[in-house]
Amino acid sequence: METIQNELHGAVRTVTLNRPEKRNALDGEMLDGLYDIFSAQPEGSERVVVLRSEGSVFCAGLDLVSRTGVSNGTSSIETMLHALAQYPLPVVGVVQGDAIAGGNELALHCDIVVASDRARFGMSLAQIGLCPTWFLTKKLVELAGPVTTRELLLLGDPLPAPRMCELGVIARSVPHDELQDTADQIVTRLADNAPLSLIAMKGLLNRLMDYRDGIDHAAVDLLVGKASSSEDAREGVAARMQKRPAEFKGA
Repeated sequence: METIQNELHGAVRTVTLNRPEKRNALDGEMLDGLYDIFSAQPEGSERVVVLRSEGSVFCAGLDLVSRTGVSNGTSSIETMLHALAQYPLPVVGVVQGDAIAGGNELALHCDIVVASDRARFGMSLAQIGLCPTWFLTKKLVELAGPVTTRELLLLGDPLPAPRMCELGVIARSVPHDELQDTADQIVTRLADNAPLSLIAMKGLLNRLMDYRDGIDHAAVDLLVGKASSSEDAREGVAARMQKRPAEFKGA
């Protein structure tokens, strides 16, 4: 079974996470598959990409069993997310269920997010002793602002899609049974627009957000690496997998 499905029909490419039995948690094979798709150039007829998933959960984040950690401030998911963000054409994220940690980042790196009102978005890393990298935190601050980013990161509790929409972090939150119709309407509208205009506009928006890239973050990278390789991180991951409370010691 392919865990990443990639289909092009006319103007619309549909990329589907297909690992519902693992809550669509991203393992190395899935990260590589997504990177290969979004690092390639679009086909001539392609106008828009839909990113969706099978099952009741959009994506539970990185597969903790295959987690590789952080090295020199870079995590295993970053390269793929950068390719997704830089893909020349608009990407519409269709979020039917929870998008947690790396799943939250995956959704928020899409250009337009349409979510079911049942979905929740969260960054539960502090609850398992981990920390997002500079690149991942930068995206949260860009979209959610510092106040909501602090709530998402420091508390680690998920926010419901309607609240994320009110805050302007996602584009639409709709009743669950209207999700597909709403997404289809947006995709059709995008596909009807001038492709060169869409490419130029996405390029402009990406470039406008690049101003933070020149900020030196070596010192905080060390803190991120220390947290992610700590005993607390090992305990947090083990506790989550064993479905028990973690016992953190600050080491």
